[in-house]
Amino acid sequence: MARTLPITLVLLALIGGPRVTEAAPPPVPPALPELDPPSRRRPEPVRLAPSAEIGGTRLELNGRRQQAAWRWGGQDPRQPQALWLPLEVLEGQLGFSSRSRPDGALTLEWFGRELVVPASQQRSLADEVAVDVAAILQNVGVAVERRGDLLHLRLPAPRLLQVRSSEQAGFRRVVLDLDGPTLVRSSSDGGVQLALLSRADQLAQLTARGLRSGADGADLNLSVPGGTAPLRLFTLGEPARVVIDLPLSGTTGTAATPPTAPAPIDPRLLALLGPQLRWDQQVRAVGGTRVQINAVRVDPRSGPLELRTLSRPDGMAGLSSLAALAQRQDALVAINGGFFNRVRRLPLGALRDQGRWLSGPILNRGVVGWDPRSLPRFGRLRLDEWISDDRGQRWPLLTVNSGYAQRGLSRYTADWGRLYQALTGSETGVMLSGGRVQRRIGSQELAAGVPLRPEDTLVVARAGAVLPWNEGESLRLESRPSDPVGNAGSVMGGGPLLLQNGRIVLNGSAEGFGDAFLRQGAPRTVVGSDGTLLWLVTLEGAGGGAGPTLAETAWLLQQLGLVDALNLDGGSSTGLVMGGSHRVKGRGVAGSVHNGLGLVPVGGGAATTGLGPTSQRLAN
Repeated sequence: MARTLPITLVLLALIGGPRVTEAAPPPVPPALPELDPPSRRRPEPVRLAPSAEIGGTRLELNGRRQQAAWRWGGQDPRQPQALWLPLEVLEGQLGFSSRSRPDGALTLEWFGRELVVPASQQRSLADEVAVDVAAILQNVGVAVERRGDLLHLRLPAPRLLQVRSSEQAGFRRVVLDLDGPTLVRSSSDGGVQLALLSRADQLAQLTARGLRSGADGADLNLSVPGGTAPLRLFTLGEPARVVIDLPLSGTTGTAATPPTAPAPIDPRLLALLGPQLRWDQQVRAVGGTRVQINAVRVDPRSGPLELRTLSRPDGMAGLSSLAALAQRQDALVAINGGFFNRVRRLPLGALRDQGRWLSGPILNRGVVGWDPRSLPRFGRLRLDEWISDDRGQRWPLLTVNSGYAQRGLSRYTADWGRLYQALTGSETGVMLSGGRVQRRIGSQELAAGVPLRPEDTLVVARAGAVLPWNEGESLRLESRPSDPVGNAGSVMGGGPLLLQNGRIVLNGSAEGFGDAFLRQGAPRTVVGSDGTLLWLVTLEGAGGGAGPTLAETAWLLQQLGLVDALNLDGGSSTGLVMGGSHRVKGRGVAGSVHNGLGLVPVGGGAATTGLGPTSQRLAN
């Protein structure tokens, strides 16, 4: 993605807290956004001389193959000078922990080894953020080898030496002592898989501590009964340890059950498949590429399911598995949603639920909006907001509850989370309640974090922008969407908009997407309509192909009969969950996502209510 910004800022994040120990859970660093307008984050490539750099699209981890872009620096096929791997692979397939630093750098930790990656050395591979981990892999003992476009990583499975646990405030900490580092793979059901040699009595000890466990050869599978994910999982070194923090509720022991086949499809969904809910799978060719298409169709006006946004309950900071998002809201069908910054774990685009902007639109990008029992509407959306005082002066607000930071004023509410912490290096703010300025807030207090109550509105000024109001002044908020679709009770942002009223309207540059993003082939997720039915669609390269370009995606959807279509996040985020079973997994693995779209049984939750243009005293 291009890094050209209307205004260039220096990103500063606030990271604090002691190093991780077993006595307390590791500190949770603030998830901070980049100031660029990429789909998730597209750092500038770090380039070696062409002759010294080789890349591929296939990866094998201890014999398990998947699609993943990688780049190798150097000529020796077993000793890389540099090896760039996607952050999603490092975190989801190897067990790395990451956090952002004040200068925009990324700190990676894995079994006691720490790697600091400056922002200038975070690069883009296809549509993923990647970092050079050659040194840390070799230090841990991972054998690496490239064979054509296939990269092999192998780490012998260590032995599980003992299982320990302790009760902490609100959670149980389970510590696995190992005789060496291991690969830690997150599964789509919220569990983890470790390359680890264990005994039957050790499995029983894990079960007694609240973990469902099962061994499959050299793989140890762990999950929490009931499908809930552990509170936290991280690794420590010297000696090698895997630490899992579990919620205390529901941690009673259950019999050890080795995972086998994917989870069965919910019988409620099976009963609907047919006339009420159509699920089609087919392969089509476009431009010499064969594309595997999964399409779910339903009539939201009279059918048994309605469309809902899927998000975490604790605010906008953080990622989840698509299966966990679907389970939380009882969605029988779910696809991943809009873009986000994977490094900062914050949304980059519109997310509206029950008439509230959980995250505001950015860059006039494509959105889909809907109300209960209606077909969705599509368009490009900008949210025009101003604050005015009793003297008639007006100041524009750039974003609401957004991870996209730029010079000017933005507002944040309790939908952002319980705390707002400065996203850039020098911010000031004012806290408003009941339409009046309650107090002014300096940069140090914002850097430390300011609580957000339901009745509060925090207005933040960045990069020297001025907040001209004093305590006690009365202010008014004006908020109007640029398109009527923004008045819908539910809105999901993505981009680019692909089809509208039967025509291909793809214009990625107008929505702030770079040329590389527009040209590349990748797995895709789309929400659309044929004028009668709502469509939830995933598209993947058949036979190991990269997947369609956006232009190919738009053409294929038009051939399928869609008249409106919006591209959502793709690549490793692409996912389709059917009745609790993860049927489509981006590049072969279930990547973490920020939000999603789900089909929920009608009446299964609170309905959304659309709100029109707003002019009100500032409250929430």
